[in-house]
Amino acid sequence: MQLFTKETHINFLGMRKPAMFLSLALIVIAIGSIVVRGFNFGIDFTGGTLIEVGYPQNAELSQIRQTLTDNGYGDAVVQHFGKATEVLIRIAPREGVSSAELSDKVLAALREDNATVAMRRVEFVGPQVGEDLTNDGGLAMIYALIGILLYVALRYEYRFAVGSVAALVHDVIITLGVFSLLQLDFDLTVLAALLAVIGYSLNDTIVVFDRIRENFRMMRKGTSEEVVNTSLNQTLSRTLMTSFTTMLVLFALFFFGGELIHGFATALLVGIFVGTYSSIYIASAAALALGVSKQDLMPVEKEGADIDEMP
Repeated sequence: MQLFTKETHINFLGMRKPAMFLSLALIVIAIGSIVVRGFNFGIDFTGGTLIEVGYPQNAELSQIRQTLTDNGYGDAVVQHFGKATEVLIRIAPREGVSSAELSDKVLAALREDNATVAMRRVEFVGPQVGEDLTNDGGLAMIYALIGILLYVALRYEYRFAVGSVAALVHDVIITLGVFSLLQLDFDLTVLAALLAVIGYSLNDTIVVFDRIRENFRMMRKGTSEEVVNTSLNQTLSRTLMTSFTTMLVLFALFFFGGELIHGFATALLVGIFVGTYSSIYIASAAALALGVSKQDLMPVEKEGADIDEMP
């Protein structure tokens, strides 16, 4: 606990230039991967039929893929689901073929090689629904960022608003880049996690901004950089403890929560780690670069206030 109670004097802003280059490099890599490789969208977005089957022994994915290819399902995505005996198969929609018919044909094809295959579940999402979810999900993130920009601009100062939104965009792009680079499944749970990352990162940033504003009003001496550095050190223990305890829960979900929640936990783990970093090196550094100063954060004196206080 001494780590979190001892007063620190870290020169965070002295390292802001290397941090800026690191962030720019990560963003370029993330955007490049998104453009070139795209995302491994789940059935929620692409539409199609999801079939889960079970085997009494460990399933050989290569053999299952070959069987499906021989029966005209070469575009099927086959992967283990939680255990080596559970297999998840995703197939794009077939015109004129219902989900029930498609799942029966796939099961029949698999049973030609192994009669012990058992059907676990079948889900179907139409392509129009998937397209609507993609559009609505993107709009949800854009609206969230616009709302945050307006709130922080009114609550604090426009330089802080720009810094907070820059940090949020930074966090979202890098998290998306991880999913694109590793080709992790991107479904509705991951989208929900991205929105949660925006909220978490903003909360962390607001705590820092509150302390910066307070110190600008209380510290009589010191440059803007010194005031921001002091504020970051004062909130460091709170930031580390919050991130640490949150990650403990997410690691539990990641390892023990099952395949359905794996993407959700992964997105939050990446987002919280990056969000903690961006609160220091993106949001605060951006506000400082835009020229925030003590004069910008001092309360406005009302005209005639001195006369009102006279007896």
